[in-house]
Amino acid sequence: MIALIQRVTEARVEVDGEVVGAIGPGLLALVAVEPDDGEAQAARLLERLLGYRVFDDGEGRMNRSLRETAGGLLLVPQFTLAADTRKGLRPSFSGAAMPEIGRRVFDRLLAGAHASHVAVASGRFGAHMRVHLVNDGPVTLRLQV
Repeated sequence: MIALIQRVTEARVEVDGEVVGAIGPGLLALVAVEPDDGEAQAARLLERLLGYRVFDDGEGRMNRSLRETAGGLLLVPQFTLAADTRKGLRPSFSGAAMPEIGRRVFDRLLAGAHASHVAVASGRFGAHMRVHLVNDGPVTLRLQV
């Protein structure tokens, strides 16, 4: 699994003009599922998302986690993160899981997030989404499990 995480002051996802997920301060995670991913990878990614220390500790260092700050977590399915862009002028999406696998693994990640964290929202799998965010820092990191 791949996640592009961004520390945000706010973020929201719209589908057909309707807000389907929104958070205040926290993390926006664009998430791609790869072909061999399953429950173990979803659990490991969730642990990293909740425990990754990217928030200020009051002394100017990124030393606090989402779990510690009780910030929001916005999970957005994004298969394009798994694209192979090494050759040519058009991405290849062979590195992404098939939609039925991607949906199952993403849903497992989302269910685990709801069970483990207070403020969780998400985009809609397979939908055309508009993602709005205010990146804080900016802090943008790529996680892969």
